[in-house]
Amino acid sequence: MKNPAIIATCSALLLLTGCETVTTTAPGNVGVNRTQTMLVSEAEVEQGAVQAYTAELDKARQQGQLNADAAQSQRVRTIAERLIRQTPVFRPDAAKWDWTINVQKSDQINAYCMPGGKIMVYSGLIDKLKLSDAELATVVGHEMAHALREHSREAASRMRAEQGLGALAQIAGVDAGVVNLAGTVTQLTFDLPHSRVQESEADRIGLELMARAGYDPHAALTLWQKMGQANQAGTPAFLSTHPSDSSRLATLQSLLPRVLPLYEAAPRH
Repeated sequence: MKNPAIIATCSALLLLTGCETVTTTAPGNVGVNRTQTMLVSEAEVEQGAVQAYTAELDKARQQGQLNADAAQSQRVRTIAERLIRQTPVFRPDAAKWDWTINVQKSDQINAYCMPGGKIMVYSGLIDKLKLSDAELATVVGHEMAHALREHSREAASRMRAEQGLGALAQIAGVDAGVVNLAGTVTQLTFDLPHSRVQESEADRIGLELMARAGYDPHAALTLWQKMGQANQAGTPAFLSTHPSDSSRLATLQSLLPRVLPLYEAAPRH
């Protein structure tokens, strides 16, 4: 359902902000075809993501946490690169993104992909859950799907609409110095949960990406089962911004017939 506040504000400031309704990705075999209303430009959000991601890298580097385990970092990069090669199925321009892949040494069970392909995987996710390559591909593919669908841009647009005309005018350049999109991207990455619709889309697209990359999509089921078990011992950071419910496994199970032929046709590495 479209947000009336976004529609009303967008209509009022159409010439000022360049508000648009877009379909960010092709539907793929999993059928993601929802249109999205954007009040913030893709370039602005990606610029904010670069600033936010750079700050996270600097902090991890200063603390000796950035790519501390060379073998683990290479493992994550290998998996992510296989997934990245499949992204043009959903949006051809993603092949030209400046994808960046890093691992942060941390006990947190967490991972994220900021707009434009800025990936971070926390070592606690791999070590504590003892993830197989296919299970790790499930997480990385899911996070990449959020970036492909521009969910952060969509959420930032919603935030600006709720803040009213003044904030949108700032975004449009009337008072650009006040806008802090890097801070917004950081907040969206670490503090604010994605909507259920966005989570479902990320599950679907991530499942297809991993299948096309040659990772068994059945691993998506075991990954979320492991997440559920970790949740019983205390909510992982990953789940604090990635809500899970009893229908998730059922939905993934129902999608397997759509993606298993892709997995079976994929080259084995």
